[in-house]
Amino acid sequence: MNKILLTFGTRPLAQRLGKVLASRYSCVFASSEPFPDVLLKQHYRRLPTGGDPIYVHELLKLCLDEGCQFILPLGKTELRVLLDAKILLEEYGIAVLIPNNLESCFVIENPPSDMQIKVIHEGTDLLTQQQITDSSFSGAGLLSDTDGEPILCLI
Repeated sequence: MNKILLTFGTRPLAQRLGKVLASRYSCVFASSEPFPDVLLKQHYRRLPTGGDPIYVHELLKLCLDEGCQFILPLGKTELRVLLDAKILLEEYGIAVLIPNNLESCFVIENPPSDMQIKVIHEGTDLLTQQQITDSSFSGAGLLSDTDGEPILCLI
């Protein structure tokens, strides 16, 4: 079973996506926010903040240690640094699920729980394996009701 690392793993959005993904993926929840040590015995791991100079190094190390093939970043603060590190992570076989062009991407923060969020890799829904948007979009997202454009969902 492939593994996916979700950042901001203690937040409700990450938990919700983890439940959806659990049928096909083993999920590792990572966070720079404080959480009880007892969770370290489960699938929770600590990370530095996205602005920390060692963030990418620690994230890469964690993914290699845990055997993760995907990273699903859910915080705004880590998007730019992960976009810059995307090629490095891909060299290790780790796909970062973020849009190729962050500036032109619509974003919704803390989407309501009744919204059907999909986890997308290069335009393909990771659960159904159906192409639902163009290949430039990856991440947790929704499709717009009006024009079908992808909307990035973040914490």
